[in-house]
Amino acid sequence: MKIGLAQIEIAAGRPEINSAKILNFVEQAKSQECDAVIFPAATISGRLFTAQAAFLRECENYCKEIIAASEGITIIFGNINDIFVANDGKLAHHLRDKFIFTGDLDEMHLCFAFDSAPFVIGNNLERDKLNTARVAEVKCPLIYVNGVGMQNSGKTVYTFSGESAVYNSAGKAVVRVEPYVETLQVVDFDEIENMPEIEMETEPEVAEIYRALNYGVDKFLKQIGMSKVVIGISGGIDSAVAAALYTKILGAENILLVNMPSVFNSATTRNLSEQLAKNLGCKYAVVPIQKSVDSTVRQLELTPVNFLRDDSTEEIKISGFVRENLQARDRSGRILATLAAALGGGFTCNANKAESTIGYCTLYGDSAGFLAATADLWKFQVYDLARYLNEKIYEREVIPQGIIDIVPSAELSDAQNVDEGKGDPLHYDYHDYLFRAFVEKLAAPEDILNWYAEKNLEAQIGCAEGLVAKYFPTAKDFIADLERWWKQFTGIAVAKRIQSPPIMAVTSRAFGSFAESQNGVHFTQNYQVLKSKFI
Repeated sequence: MKIGLAQIEIAAGRPEINSAKILNFVEQAKSQECDAVIFPAATISGRLFTAQAAFLRECENYCKEIIAASEGITIIFGNINDIFVANDGKLAHHLRDKFIFTGDLDEMHLCFAFDSAPFVIGNNLERDKLNTARVAEVKCPLIYVNGVGMQNSGKTVYTFSGESAVYNSAGKAVVRVEPYVETLQVVDFDEIENMPEIEMETEPEVAEIYRALNYGVDKFLKQIGMSKVVIGISGGIDSAVAAALYTKILGAENILLVNMPSVFNSATTRNLSEQLAKNLGCKYAVVPIQKSVDSTVRQLELTPVNFLRDDSTEEIKISGFVRENLQARDRSGRILATLAAALGGGFTCNANKAESTIGYCTLYGDSAGFLAATADLWKFQVYDLARYLNEKIYEREVIPQGIIDIVPSAELSDAQNVDEGKGDPLHYDYHDYLFRAFVEKLAAPEDILNWYAEKNLEAQIGCAEGLVAKYFPTAKDFIADLERWWKQFTGIAVAKRIQSPPIMAVTSRAFGSFAESQNGVHFTQNYQVLKSKFI
């Protein structure tokens, strides 16, 4: 008996597209003399959609069309949260809210697992373990089918890698379908037990990340109809990775890289920006911002604020801190947005997850853009991706080594002079992992301080040994740093994340994929008690 695994690309909220594709794959399966064809979960509806009553009715009508097409073949497919089994033009089984089906098809005892699961770093290994455990329960071969494509919740963009598979009754994978490929994989049931095991290929995490971002950004751009992109490049690592990523997808002729120096930007970073543009072969422009920033400051400081009730006035004073943020807003809101509009494209947000966690960005400035492709990557992952792009994707140094080596800096003031080794107020080799514990382990200050007291903090959060003592000579220093960033993470950073662009997700805890509330900063009673023992 021949079975077709239909690993199809699913368009969320477009049942007419999905149904046409299902019917096409049914015909392909018939032409290859398949007795059954298996589709992913939520095949008709997609996983992420707006469930108006009219939409649900339309999905139901398409279900009827597919059931009618089951003459001469068994079709197993999904819609919303249900699974349908059809043959001989009729509905044979309807499983509500279930993604596992065990049954006999022409005296063939099989277990089918239907999925609509987005890509998550390392999840393929966990999925393999889960499927092996399912086989141990049902004691028969298992066919696992997942879809491919890109779907979004508005705020978060997910890729779907597919990676469908067939397992024998011993739980060994004997068929593995290539990720991110739409295909019909045909397997003969009678041969499953005799087929050799196919080990899961191991690859570095960064390879998984690149494949997901390259696939997801490409699909997203095509879905929104965008073919030209403007990227502000600073000579830093985040914008350099964004430039290399988008150039590979759209081609150098469709990318405009823009360097926007102020008096605080060094010749070092300006030269690195130019070298990056040369290496990639992109269009390049230099648009200095100092005159416009100074003009805005003068205009506002010379503008009287009138109290009309008593005809009194006062003057506005633009502080150094406000000037820093003004630079970021001038770059994004004035230059990049205008250039993108002039070219008929969009401009990118080059955020990373460490900066998003504590709101180290300017609202309406560098937090703006049509998509934040790397905002679910910690800083160390951005560096890994830069090296991977050079070594494996371009196979030459497109991102200059100087960009990889230079201290990360926003260059918004003299206090961030890269030539003097000054940069961001973060020790990324430690804070990356502290912030990751906040987000992905849901660790609160109470947990962090407990681990610090037990002298196993570095092991718990995964950073290198010795960093805590290196950066925080005393418990007072450590607690001050912890509270500073916790207040940011649960305070103003929430507002910034809510207003940030869509994020390309590669983890299960991408910002935007879970609800956040602006409830203010909270420290538990246990934390306060533990803190009192140190200070």
